[in-house]
Amino acid sequence: MGNDSDNGTGLLPAADKLRLLAAEHAAEADRRRALAPAVTEALTGAGFARHFVAGRWGGSEGTFGELTRAVLTVGEGCAATAWCASLAAYSARFAAHLPAEGHRALWGESPDTVIATGLMPAGRARAADGGWRLTGRWAYVSGIDFADWALLCAAVAPADGDGSPELRFFALPQGSFSVERTWDSVGMRATGSHTVAVDDVLVPDHLSFARADMLSGRNATSEVPVHNVPFQAVGGLTFIAPVVGAGAGALQAAGGLLTGRKRTVTAETKLVRASGRVDAARHLVEQNADVLDTRAFTPELMARNERNATFSAELLQEALELLIRATGTGGLGETHALQRTWRDVTSATSHVALQYDTAARKNYSTVLLGPADA
Repeated sequence: MGNDSDNGTGLLPAADKLRLLAAEHAAEADRRRALAPAVTEALTGAGFARHFVAGRWGGSEGTFGELTRAVLTVGEGCAATAWCASLAAYSARFAAHLPAEGHRALWGESPDTVIATGLMPAGRARAADGGWRLTGRWAYVSGIDFADWALLCAAVAPADGDGSPELRFFALPQGSFSVERTWDSVGMRATGSHTVAVDDVLVPDHLSFARADMLSGRNATSEVPVHNVPFQAVGGLTFIAPVVGAGAGALQAAGGLLTGRKRTVTAETKLVRASGRVDAARHLVEQNADVLDTRAFTPELMARNERNATFSAELLQEALELLIRATGTGGLGETHALQRTWRDVTSATSHVALQYDTAARKNYSTVLLGPADA
């Protein structure tokens, strides 16, 4: 079972070591647009991929709070590494909705299987003997360069041709898909969020599940508590925690640049204002993790989790702008960590899960104002 203590699974001390290693390789990873092999090996070795895997397969069955603290820690050293670490953990949680035979296929040999997920529906699937035939292209699949499996969402047309398509996830092992190197964002370059292409591949029944199951949080094949959590409550935390860690790293980098310079009221004020935004964002994401670990899945708190994630993204955008202004030309130097983190935060907070109009505006305004008039 999960352990709420800071050292419950050993993830936190391992995350601190990964932070140092990732920081050492961050500039090179940014240039190469890929994490260094030493970093991806350390990420897996730290226990991120196994964090939400069931104990019966050797997994950690860890808590959301412990994972969040670990991701925040790694993010201080490298935003891209923290992003991939977070998604490796949460992808295993998604895959736990597979039938029992699918669990064995993914984790029967090791709980450290790395899964990369394409959450947005793309492509199409059709029923076939023993499973489904899948075809399509999925953009922005972070961490696919070092993933053992891909978990992809696609539409299945109704058998009778009537009604809406069903959305399902399909798990494919490395070798059954190709990777198109399309990721060219100005920030988060090292996440390797490329396009996955699948050409008429047979996916067995035990490697597929309905997207509705993941959204609802009802898991028919696992009683592990972290496998039975509504997606609304958890979704934004996956993406905002790495960015909050990056904000803390940016604050340290800016402080390093300003130390030894002539002190000015303007720079000091900007630094202090930025620090408040970074700390506020940290408190909000920790609040989200607490809702998940205490299983307080009320409509109000789930909507607040969405609001917290989106508002934290806004706070971090403001914080990085303040830090860049406080440090001036030095902060924008090509070799300085601050400009890289500024680009990373800008790119990461553009993610659809961190936009008000995706869900937070509608759902939390309902909490504040009641349901909208029909």
